[in-house]
Amino acid sequence: MSGKEIYDSNWQAALFLLPTMSVVVLFLYYPGLETFRYSVYSTLFFGMDKTFVGLDNFEALLTSEEYHQSLLVTTLWSAVVMFGRLAVALVVSYMIYEVARGSSFYLIAAIWPYAMPAVVTGAILSFVAHPELGIFSYYLEVFTGIQFDWFSNPVYAFILLSGAAIWKGIGFNVIFMLAAFSNVPGALSEAAELDGVSRWKMLTRVYVPLISPTLFYLLVINLMKSFFGGFALVDMMTNGEPGGWTNILIYKLYVDAFQQNNLGIGAAESVILFTIVAALTIVQFRYTEKFVHYG
Repeated sequence: MSGKEIYDSNWQAALFLLPTMSVVVLFLYYPGLETFRYSVYSTLFFGMDKTFVGLDNFEALLTSEEYHQSLLVTTLWSAVVMFGRLAVALVVSYMIYEVARGSSFYLIAAIWPYAMPAVVTGAILSFVAHPELGIFSYYLEVFTGIQFDWFSNPVYAFILLSGAAIWKGIGFNVIFMLAAFSNVPGALSEAAELDGVSRWKMLTRVYVPLISPTLFYLLVINLMKSFFGGFALVDMMTNGEPGGWTNILIYKLYVDAFQQNNLGIGAAESVILFTIVAALTIVQFRYTEKFVHYG
């Protein structure tokens, strides 16, 4: 029996879509519209007392040095995390793909950090990087003679937080890249090997162009994850310190909205963050997709 015979009317299709659409409207569209509405209000007592202020919240943010710093930190952090995840995952995926035995073990080892909750990841890395108790900091000091105080030096804190986010997100990218590698015709790699192509050139000249659609998809996804993610890591590891140099926008939004009890400012920050990510995504689709090879 064909699908047309089962679903022969629009109202039946709408009935089946109703549960999904209800959840989407309730938990996505409605909160989004409320965020836009709250962004033009000054609020007290978690929104119970609000006054219409128009674009004053946006003006306050765009003229705030603290917000400028947070925007700069977020831009740098997102670029490092996005390209770091893609680069490390590409190399790791290629190495796992070429392993003859034990590839399942290496795949699990690469994926399990992604399976851990971000809070657990932050707690573990905060402990191992502790300047006095952490085993990672201890061995770094033994081999380099330098004591790394990851939580009081802005540069060290930024590096630690970026490394944590890269490590946490590698597994997601590895899954997709390995699937893309598996779809590359074996005859191409065999021909390249017969021609004496090195492993590095094999990766960059043969595999990367062929898996470019997957890389483009991961580029877009990692852009969104780097801007909208990272809250749990910052909250567990640095609290936006030292000196605000790990105070990314998503964490600042939380502090302003829920700790400072200013939902209007927090909503305005959400709108700006959404606009930035939407604009960058459009730019990616317009200027990056032309380098993608299909077919």
